[in-house]
Amino acid sequence: MPSALESPEAGEDDILRYEEMKDNAVSPMDLSELLKEGTKESHDRAENTQFVKDFLKGRIKKELFKLATVALYFTYSALEEEMDRNKENPVFAPLYFPVELHRREALAKDLKYFYGEDWKEKIQCSEATQHYVDRIHHVGQHEPELLVAHAYTRYMGDLSGGQVLKKVAQRALKLPSTEEGIQFYVFDNISNAQQFKQLYRARMNALDLDKNTKERIIEEANKAFRFNMQVFDELDKIGRSLAEEAQDGGVPVHDGKGDIRKCPYYADKLGTASPGCPFHAAVGLARQPLVQLVLAACMAVAAGAAAWYIL
Repeated sequence: MPSALESPEAGEDDILRYEEMKDNAVSPMDLSELLKEGTKESHDRAENTQFVKDFLKGRIKKELFKLATVALYFTYSALEEEMDRNKENPVFAPLYFPVELHRREALAKDLKYFYGEDWKEKIQCSEATQHYVDRIHHVGQHEPELLVAHAYTRYMGDLSGGQVLKKVAQRALKLPSTEEGIQFYVFDNISNAQQFKQLYRARMNALDLDKNTKERIIEEANKAFRFNMQVFDELDKIGRSLAEEAQDGGVPVHDGKGDIRKCPYYADKLGTASPGCPFHAAVGLARQPLVQLVLAACMAVAAGAAAWYIL
């Protein structure tokens, strides 16, 4: 497949601009450099969230990975809807690469793999993700120049650290070598990620933006990182309630911690099951004095029977 540098989205002018980027030093006032420096602290904090650290160590449960994929689907659906809306707006148009970058369809394939043909009926947007989605729609409709911040934060990360996460997820979750379940990380229309990122940054730097707008874009990029961290924190809380993985299609065990509504079994079934978590129901019943007395009596009888059998 053609690379980004060969696609209709990138003509000779863009290739020349990319070559110039290689030959000349990047100005500290270029938007790409301002974003890199202006979001360094946020980037470091995001990388050090518990969810990301666990992920990088291969400690990622399949149920949690599925919920993370759901969050990404809603996020990219919003982002790409607003990018389509502003594809001819000069404040964003040079960064419109639908063939090379858009992730919505790839995420749909991943969700179909994890949830089945009726995946749309089994997923819902979480609270933290909804806040992120709402902000993206606000920006796209009222401050389209700030879409640059959200596109930069997501896609440049996907082409960089995202490729590491792809390998970790494939190994930790024992996903097929044919890349089902991780299509989100596969960019078939970009043959050289490093060159594409150079081109993308060059286009960013060529945007006609004043100092104030650049500062607002940097501020928005930091907001984007915060939205991502809120999603990570939400996933981390859910992850702590996953005592162990479901085996062979079994029900994941809830360890009694956290919000009962986030029990992974019911998150997966989305309310189609009975209203109470099985674990919580069993624990609650076991705490009843009468039940405890009966259990104690049963244990005594069992112990006596075992002793008799041994003798």
